Amino acid sequence: MPTRRELVAALAEAVGREWVVWRPEELATYEFDGTVERSVPHAVVLPANAEETARVVRTCRALGVPLTPRGAGTGLSGGAVAARRGVVLSTARMRRVLEVDPVDRVAVVEPGVANLEISRQAVGFGLCYPPDPSSQAACTIGGNVAENAGGPHCLALGVTQNFVCGLEVVTAAGEVRWLGGRALESPGFDLRGAFIGSEGTLGIVTKVVVRLVPVPPSVVTLLAAFPTVGEACGAVSSIIARGIIPAAMEMMDRLCIEAVEARFAVDYPEGAGAVLLVELDGPDGQAAAEAARVRAECFEQGASEVRVAKDAAERALLWKGRKGAIPALGQLAPNYYIVDGVVPRSRLAAVMERVAEISRTSGLRIANVFHAGDGNLHPLILFDEREPGAPARVLETAAAIMRVCVEEGGTLSGEHGIGAEKREFMPWLFSERDLAAMARLREVFGADAGLFNPCKVFPAGTGCGEAGKSAAALRAAGEDAYV
Repeated sequence: MPTRRELVAALAEAVGREWVVWRPEELATYEFDGTVERSVPHAVVLPANAEETARVVRTCRALGVPLTPRGAGTGLSGGAVAARRGVVLSTARMRRVLEVDPVDRVAVVEPGVANLEISRQAVGFGLCYPPDPSSQAACTIGGNVAENAGGPHCLALGVTQNFVCGLEVVTAAGEVRWLGGRALESPGFDLRGAFIGSEGTLGIVTKVVVRLVPVPPSVVTLLAAFPTVGEACGAVSSIIARGIIPAAMEMMDRLCIEAVEARFAVDYPEGAGAVLLVELDGPDGQAAAEAARVRAECFEQGASEVRVAKDAAERALLWKGRKGAIPALGQLAPNYYIVDGVVPRSRLAAVMERVAEISRTSGLRIANVFHAGDGNLHPLILFDEREPGAPARVLETAAAIMRVCVEEGGTLSGEHGIGAEKREFMPWLFSERDLAAMARLREVFGADAGLFNPCKVFPAGTGCGEAGKSAAALRAAGEDAYV
């Protein structure tokens, strides 16, 4: 391994010294993402384009130094944390919207472009980019590609995977390659699809071609209040069973409502056990007609109140509460830990009951805000990290919730990824042969040396060695896990 001085000198030769960060006080910014994971890299490098990115990758390979890609650092699975220290490669300098083409309805952007900026630049052509994570004002398209990000408005149209046509990538071998192009489908094996959601383990995105869609001509937003979470969950399944696929269908429970009101005063119905935010869009008349059917169905399923936003300002206020729900939980506790799992819609009510029971037995309050329409849950465990043993209890509680999702026919992640935090749970779903097949894909992209975003996605021993095993995760795996 090189000394820090040798490493910094080599990186400076690749991108210029001013774009290499190495002082301890500067590195502190890059030691974490949106999780409890922490690790200080030896250096951070900020290339300006694909060529400089490739030089950095080849430099790290030649020196035998681990390399971790990083976007905006808003990730929620520890994916951008340098588990084995080494070098963090930030895409923050690559933030240009290179093209908006209203004829082909695509945009070409660099990975450091914020998600929301794409729609801002496309709206002048009557177009938008639908995937909208709650952090869309800050999170970047490169990170969205890495995690296959979703968002509230992905129910009807799909997630990142459904809107990325092509990618310029630097592979883990340091080669610049195009996967896909300007059309959503291309002949041959879908390497573009394999790369999306690979969580930075195969390479680094340096350009993205995204598909744009017309801005809906009409939008109707409803807020339905229910006495209980179970009744709200019943309404979700009932609405979709009636053949209505809203643009978005989001749910918040009583704890979230309390936090949102304390922070934003959006006037959600007082005393509600849960609220369901439903948005419908489409041609003039269609959205209004479907909204009337949704309103009736909510009352049929036990809603105590259903409001329809009168105008864009009221709609924006309702969404402000939903988009700000997670950070608003700081009103209730010093810390929160967000869990990301998916279950079938038909099992939502049962899973919410089991999550409530986990909350009671653990002694930890759990707030729930989630993409109800596609069963993507986000239980938030409230705690105070200053209490002795609190972090360990939180991780054990999160593992119990993940186990429930799997037992109820779901999976480990809807949009936040596996990263470092859930990799030990992968044997709950996949055999050794399954995991080995996935790991072999890394070899195709040159990530066979265990140096490219190590200790992510796969259990310890699959490209990471034994370092970093989570005792809580291993205890939670149980006897029925593949070993």
